[in-house]
Amino acid sequence: MDRVPLPGVLVSNGREVVRTDAQGRYRLPLEGDGAIFVIKPPDYALPRDVDNVPRHSYVHQPGGTPVDLGLRYRGVAPTGPLPASIDFTLTRTEEPTEFDVLLFTDPQPESRTELDHVRDTAVARAMAIPAAFGLTTGDVLFDDLSLYGRSNRIVGQIGVPWYSLPGHHDLNMQAPDARYSRETWKRVFGSPTYAFQQGRAWFVLLDNVEWLGPPVPLGANTYRGRVGERGLAFLRNLLAEIPRDALIVLAMHIPLFTDTAPDDARGTTTDRAALLDLLGGRRVLSLAGHTHTTEHHYPAKGHHHHVLTAVSGSWWSGPDTRTGIPSADSRDGTPNGFHVLSIRGNDYTTRYVPAQGQPDETMRILFESEARAGAVEVIRHTRPLQGLRPSVAQDALADTTVVVNVFDGGPRTHLTLRIGGRAPQALARTRRLDPFVAELFQRYPETKKGWVQAIPSSHIWTARLPDDLAPGVHRVTVEGVDEYGRPIRASAVLEVAGERGRG
Repeated sequence: MDRVPLPGVLVSNGREVVRTDAQGRYRLPLEGDGAIFVIKPPDYALPRDVDNVPRHSYVHQPGGTPVDLGLRYRGVAPTGPLPASIDFTLTRTEEPTEFDVLLFTDPQPESRTELDHVRDTAVARAMAIPAAFGLTTGDVLFDDLSLYGRSNRIVGQIGVPWYSLPGHHDLNMQAPDARYSRETWKRVFGSPTYAFQQGRAWFVLLDNVEWLGPPVPLGANTYRGRVGERGLAFLRNLLAEIPRDALIVLAMHIPLFTDTAPDDARGTTTDRAALLDLLGGRRVLSLAGHTHTTEHHYPAKGHHHHVLTAVSGSWWSGPDTRTGIPSADSRDGTPNGFHVLSIRGNDYTTRYVPAQGQPDETMRILFESEARAGAVEVIRHTRPLQGLRPSVAQDALADTTVVVNVFDGGPRTHLTLRIGGRAPQALARTRRLDPFVAELFQRYPETKKGWVQAIPSSHIWTARLPDDLAPGVHRVTVEGVDEYGRPIRASAVLEVAGERGRG
């Protein structure tokens, strides 16, 4: 195969960004340890290893990872003196401007068994979805970095290039500070911050987990969400090369905003104001994980911040009575899963895909009763709860709430409720617990990890039942539009009994 120099290709050292000249040459400063990475242009492909991991960077670490750090997991081998030139191979390929991307976050297996769960849920389902490439936004593993090889072999079977970002569980936690906290990551994946183009979209991946030192007290991760001065400088310099009207897909691990812990330095990006200032006036979809919730935020005009559903859901907690795989429902009530990003030129949409159960499930409809001394209970049609019949007594209708969890809902989702042939009524978005997952964790406490608790969800809608429904069976329909204005719809059956306590 003939090799020809490529002019105009962007290359970076993680701060400065330059273009290659007519002979494909570039010049960048690199003092001490560091990394150089190519920013793949459209209509070109990066080389991949046997597990479909793209090779976009050269890590320069003459002495390798210092042995005296005592890191538990192997770091970078000595690279020796800086070569006379650092060259990257790009292969010409046809690259459409309309394509889909598989979005994973927080697979987070802490054992070989939990990696089996990743394989048999999200990976198995993703294999059936055509996509140009995939992306994991952090916590590829859960502290045991020896599993990277097997994890990459499994995810590689999806058959597309798979890019990854590190999370706080991908750290070398014996490192004294941030400088050596990504040694294993660099050995396996290369530079933790990088970028590439696909079609007309620009993908920018920022490592925004700053390691502050070994855990003190034992077991407490000392990190914070922060892009840092160097990462912000890289973004600033890269933006100078990106047309103002281009779509930017910005990926990170720790969210810019989250409903779960809006002021927690470990749960949000502490220098987000500087980041948002750089992105002002741009068309941006920013993606994050970390919180094991599903959220949509709109921090500025043209900027959509999407916190993605975790592949591991509730950290692989929950009963496994049917398949041997934990139910893994997230603490905000969303079943574990992933998302598909659809790029259409300069436009985009995302959609949620459950990793288990029905692949097109979008919402859950429940009837929550306060009929018994004010104690909240979920009314099931499959079996009674604590002696409560699986129907609503007519005189208890006013004490019963319809609770709808739209798994990928947000502030632009709007819903109505219709019972039988009655006129539709609006459902109100309500920050509250999902009663299904709250009860699930209470019923099966031995199946969940100790820190897992139901938390208020940002995508719940509620309404009281009408108090004049006749005894009998009623069709309950919830319909509306999602964050992108697409129609969504689901139905459930409600049975109304004649009187409280009588079937």
